[in-house]
Amino acid sequence: MPKLCLISGDQLSEQLAGLSHIQPDQDYVLIAELAAETQYVWHHVQKIALIFSAMRHFAKKLADDGYNVSYLQFDPESKIRTFSDAVEMHCKQHDISQVVLTRPGEWRVLEEFEKLESRIGVPVKIYQDDRLICSPERFAHWAEGRKSLRMEFFYREMRRTTGLLMQSNGAPVGDQWNFDADNRKKWHGEPPASTPMQFRPDEITAEVLELVATHFDGFGDLEEFNYAVTPEQARRALAHFIKAALPWFGDFQDALPNNEAYLFHSRLSAYLNIGLLEPIEVCQAVEQAWRDGTVPLNAAEGFIRQIIGWREFIRGIYQRYSDEQEQRNAFNNTRSMNDKWFTGETGMPPLDDAIKKALRLGWTHHIERLMVLSNFMNLCEIQPKQAHDWFM
Repeated sequence: MPKLCLISGDQLSEQLAGLSHIQPDQDYVLIAELAAETQYVWHHVQKIALIFSAMRHFAKKLADDGYNVSYLQFDPESKIRTFSDAVEMHCKQHDISQVVLTRPGEWRVLEEFEKLESRIGVPVKIYQDDRLICSPERFAHWAEGRKSLRMEFFYREMRRTTGLLMQSNGAPVGDQWNFDADNRKKWHGEPPASTPMQFRPDEITAEVLELVATHFDGFGDLEEFNYAVTPEQARRALAHFIKAALPWFGDFQDALPNNEAYLFHSRLSAYLNIGLLEPIEVCQAVEQAWRDGTVPLNAAEGFIRQIIGWREFIRGIYQRYSDEQEQRNAFNNTRSMNDKWFTGETGMPPLDDAIKKALRLGWTHHIERLMVLSNFMNLCEIQPKQAHDWFM
């Protein structure tokens, strides 16, 4: 009897743990575009388009590699609306002996997966997502007994674990862990700003864009969709960033100039988040650029810190303290957002610029999210839950 490996839209990696536990010529892979996954929050339409297109390209790649792939395209009228619906249907059709899963990043989805076995009556095995460096269990061990949790100390642990930017004697290269003080220069137009690599939609992506335009009345615009949708494209985008922007990322990553959407930022986060790029491969490529002498240390360290420092640290906070954080309201903010927060017509130029940029591109960089959007939300005494929902 065959196994079934379910893959979600943020697990589009051939190195996925679940895939390593099935036989391509004997077992099945299930990938599904599900209504429930598009409706649990009001998504940006470019996010839906990116994930659906990347899912379709990934399914095609797996099929070309000899996997038995069952793919469910989005149908607003379908009774198959959740992961559980899709798995239950597939198990009935193919007499599945075991369902193989990779641990999802969201508690919402993990809770659904943990109830799956009792619903379908088939054994379910959930494997750790080892694409990330720090497992939830390891983070919990690191956090246990600490009076406060500081990203800097966690980041140093991740540097030691990965060996990134480390000397043979166990000290950081440059004898300094953090070059954040060298990441705050003002940009006055030189060198010229860079733009992330853009990709023309192919036939698959064009079909997805038409589907999303027809069925989804979400936040944002589709007109400028130009994201990578395959690992090969994402790696080209990484190489372009390292050559065209990374040398100046360290100096200007905190800059907020007018009329520059990207400056020297990478726009690689979406590819990391859905599996088109692996965190380690990105960091190793950046480190190699520094070792080759094409990128200064403050740029390489500053970028690697975002991935193995902040990205892994905040994931750990989410995994360990999600319930507590969602209920916290330290400043007792009570106000609600009005429609202007979704149209960029608040009358405050820096805020409106960031909102309109999000509408147009489906993206803003970390300084805009922190220093502009989040900061204004707090100054306006917006309830934290509403701020969270806006970012989702």
